[in-house]
Amino acid sequence: MILRTLSNLYQRLPVISHLRKIVLSLGDMKTQLNHLNMLEQIRLLDFDLRDDPRFNDPKRLLRYQTQICSQNGEDGIIHEIFKRIGTTSKVFVEIGVGDGRENNTAFLLSQGWRGFWFDGGDQFLGSIHGRRDLADGCLRHHIGFVTRENVAGLFGSLGVPAEFDLLSVDIDQNTYHVWEGLKAYRPRVVVVEYNAALPPDIDWKVNYEPTRFWDGTQNYSASLKAYENLGRLLGYSLVGCDSTGSNAFLVRTDLVADRFSEPFTGENHYEPLRYAMTYYRRSHPPSILDRQRDT
Repeated sequence: MILRTLSNLYQRLPVISHLRKIVLSLGDMKTQLNHLNMLEQIRLLDFDLRDDPRFNDPKRLLRYQTQICSQNGEDGIIHEIFKRIGTTSKVFVEIGVGDGRENNTAFLLSQGWRGFWFDGGDQFLGSIHGRRDLADGCLRHHIGFVTRENVAGLFGSLGVPAEFDLLSVDIDQNTYHVWEGLKAYRPRVVVVEYNAALPPDIDWKVNYEPTRFWDGTQNYSASLKAYENLGRLLGYSLVGCDSTGSNAFLVRTDLVADRFSEPFTGENHYEPLRYAMTYYRRSHPPSILDRQRDT
């Protein structure tokens, strides 16, 4: 009782009251600045970029970006790619799924796809625990470090087929090297995180060390040109990037035909760093939507 009374008296002191008002005002200012930033992002994505000639090419994937469960507009780009080339098994593999609610395949899972998740941590378990709509074996997973040396063996142990529809790799440091370790597998579409700090004509990749973690600097992954060249070696064509300069999209060359914007080079499809856009979500916090039965 005495402590409560003292606390009430303390909070009524002019200086304390004034400081509280300042703190509340700063909070309001932060909220308003966040709203202004959201409006600026909407203007950039919905109007300024739409007027750019690159968006006027119907074969260019930038104009189809949509954010549902992905961090940026990957959901819409992936959807558009499969509208053009069709699906077969509707099986995906994602390496680096985070908490399971915000990644490149959660939306596919909701649409009735089946797949495999690999991650070094177990955060995603909380997102799928107790989900009866995900309890029919539609999602298999592995928790543990993925390297160039063990990735093919991990795929084999979980029963990943040699050919499937989508592979997404985003493990920061060694994304390039892990994809390099999957030469025996033939996904129809590949999504990889590239290092957009590097110009589109430079072939560079981080030195490989199996247990190396990203240190938060720009010394990670590989340039877009490196992925273009690796893709060509493995039988893939670079068909686009998202507008934040985060993800590159490659389609197996035998499926490309005249469906995508040519030439299939880093110089044509490179998008520069726009990382400030990666912290913006149009809607509510991400969630794995209720799974629809594939028909």
